[in-house]
Amino acid sequence: MPAWLITGSSRGIGFELAKQLAANSANTVFATCRKPDAANALKELAKTHKNVHVVALDVDDEASAAAAAETVKSALPAGAGIDYLINNAGWGVRVSFEEEEIATIAAVFNTHVLGALRVFRAFLPLLKLGTRKVVVSVSSELGSLAYVDDPRVGSAFPSYSIAKTGLNMLTRKIAKQYPDFIVFAFAPGWIKTEMGGSGAEYEVDDAVKRHIKIYETATLEKHTDKFINQFEDPVAW
Repeated sequence: MPAWLITGSSRGIGFELAKQLAANSANTVFATCRKPDAANALKELAKTHKNVHVVALDVDDEASAAAAAETVKSALPAGAGIDYLINNAGWGVRVSFEEEEIATIAAVFNTHVLGALRVFRAFLPLLKLGTRKVVVSVSSELGSLAYVDDPRVGSAFPSYSIAKTGLNMLTRKIAKQYPDFIVFAFAPGWIKTEMGGSGAEYEVDDAVKRHIKIYETATLEKHTDKFINQFEDPVAW
């Protein structure tokens, strides 16, 4: 039974991922979020699917990450580990450098980069016990240095873009240090979620089906140390 750990599961891509994975009873899904008591849709999903465990996890807090790892460990069979770690938690603001506070830029970076690192380190012992050992950094084309020259991107979303570029480097460093793990950065696409908006290109249910297929079929040879999109095409770093 593959075990999945998903951060940022209370809404958007994270929730849809938990929902679709829950439909397969062979999966064990650890759906994490900062405030489980307020995550009504996620709580309802756990009520109707015994293979879903809602776990409190604030990626901005190291103690929270450590506590979440202990919670997950206690819910797994003895000696079992995590097969898929999906670092999905994130947020952003649509303002320019002139409007954005330094503290906000630091906070976005903290969540996307340091948050992903906190989670990886907290769950590393369980990843080592896993069969698949897949680590996915949910990034974005906005984190690509090459895409800055695209007129649709340019100077837009500065703090979010900076954070995703940092996440990409973190991903590559993890891939280099743990060559037996399947580690890659993933651009999920511009999806119709609360964050993506109603004008986005892709429906969340269709996109997440593609995401899951990539995660489940990922290999060391084809995916490790790569940056790919939802159609498995390479994205320029």
